[in-house]
Amino acid sequence: MLTPVDIVKKVRELEIKSKILTTQLFSGEYHSAFKGKGMSFREVREYSAGDDVRFIDWNVSARLSHPYTKEFEEERELTIMLLIDTSTSNLFGTVGRRKRDLIVEMASVLTFSAINNNDKVGVIFFSDKIEKIIRPKKGRDHALYIVRELLTVKPHTRGTDLDEAIRYFNNLSRQKSIAFILSDFIATGYDNDLKVIGKKHDVIGLKVYDIMDMQLPDIGLIQMEDAETGETTWVDSSNEAVRYHYKQHFLKQSEICKKNFRKAGADLLHIRTNDDYIKLLQQFFHKRS
Repeated sequence: MLTPVDIVKKVRELEIKSKILTTQLFSGEYHSAFKGKGMSFREVREYSAGDDVRFIDWNVSARLSHPYTKEFEEERELTIMLLIDTSTSNLFGTVGRRKRDLIVEMASVLTFSAINNNDKVGVIFFSDKIEKIIRPKKGRDHALYIVRELLTVKPHTRGTDLDEAIRYFNNLSRQKSIAFILSDFIATGYDNDLKVIGKKHDVIGLKVYDIMDMQLPDIGLIQMEDAETGETTWVDSSNEAVRYHYKQHFLKQSEICKKNFRKAGADLLHIRTNDDYIKLLQQFFHKRS
């Protein structure tokens, strides 16, 4: 368990790491990956050769007997919402880091990326119920508060209800937001509500998984426990058929998740606990831009 001193130290470490990453890697990618609310009028200036004639201000041009054009700028302010899965299945991890640790790091990087671009950030923590809400705000102090909560939030229940979190987010957010869902997506029944928010918001799923979520090592009998129900069972990992069906179950779940996001018009990234998530996020942002 983290002590108050450990928490302060970890928050500072994540702030430094996130700032380095956002300034060196995401400075352009994050900004260009997400569009603002639209264009707003900035000023009228003299028309120059090559300017779009559609934006000529005919009233000003007639009054001054010289062509003038309207200039616009993008309304950049965005609202970023992080939907964070706190269920106990994310405490699992065998290589690199636990799934929860990966979620915390990625959420911290996204938070500071948003804050550095003067965007608002909010968080919905969920298990099989809504655990905690942080309303969207700007500023470094707000970012540090989010990181502290990421490190210390403890779910009151063990399960996952992704659909409940999606519905809550839809009712909470009246204006268009950029919604990142960070979860291992060991859940079902969220496809219809995902479509609903996909029509209104820009939705990106970050599906985290461990190598042992996908394949069993050949090490004989293993006692396995369901992190969310507490049920245990013995599995013979030396049996090739058992290992095959275990992997196929994971691949089937992943394919269902892909289809759900595709039908919702949303993006989905699969990120393993020992992956270079920075590289994957950077490639994703670059592709969107």
